[in-house]
Amino acid sequence: MIKNYYYFIVGILTILFSVTHALNGHATVLPVIDASSIEQSTKTTVFYVWHIISVENLVYGIAFILMSLVRDFSKVRFTAVLVAVIMVARWAVIFGSVAYKQPNSLMDNLVDLIVIIFYVILIVLGTRKKVKLPV
Repeated sequence: MIKNYYYFIVGILTILFSVTHALNGHATVLPVIDASSIEQSTKTTVFYVWHIISVENLVYGIAFILMSLVRDFSKVRFTAVLVAVIMVARWAVIFGSVAYKQPNSLMDNLVDLIVIIFYVILIVLGTRKKVKLPV
């Protein structure tokens, strides 16, 4: 039975975005990379880094669904906060990289920022949920 709906929603959304990230990569990004004249080793790196993010999101989603079932939230609170910090750090790297390499396209990352903020708000709400243990 679901004990923390915030974590459950984060889990479902993260799994959904994991799938869409992988599909979007195969439909739009990776074909462009494969058709380019860059070295094969660079193409391979882009391919596996793209899929690392997809799988990482899948793992986070499964973890949040499992954490949503835990009765004692204090046992999973640290993990939830850690994942939130990782998501913010990931976005900071993306933002910093784009600001450094392509400052004119910073607004292209607005959707990513909104999603990360939404995730973090849900995670924080889930961590603030009061622990109700049987007496």
